[in-house]
Amino acid sequence: MDSPTNIVRLRQPEEIDDPLTEVLRAGARRLLAQAVELEAEAFLTAMQDLRLPDGRARLVRHGHGPERAIQTGIGPVPVARVRIRDRGATSPEERIRFSSALLPRWARRSRSLDALLPVLYLRGISTGDFQEALAALLG
Repeated sequence: MDSPTNIVRLRQPEEIDDPLTEVLRAGARRLLAQAVELEAEAFLTAMQDLRLPDGRARLVRHGHGPERAIQTGIGPVPVARVRIRDRGATSPEERIRFSSALLPRWARRSRSLDALLPVLYLRGISTGDFQEALAALLG
């Protein structure tokens, strides 16, 4: 039985109705993934001389970490961190670790957003003038 209702579904914040923004996010995701992959490959190439006693490579690719969203000026961009395993470490102190310069383990926002948030807060609270602060991010 179908009963009439007056409930209106509100638009959810994660829903995007702008195809241009979706294309930009997809491109940003692809470019960021490629850049992190290239950075990991360069690290492995620089460390390729490190070998185990049986001749195998000490450092090997070990998949990807869990996917997380990085907040950027165009919205959240999901990305997965590259993992590299050190097969020759006998203790945590001698383990060789890979840390991406583009995507550190702790990063959840782009640096431009980190710098912008305090300015937005101060401008908005004191003067209500967001135009100058947003111009730094949006141009």
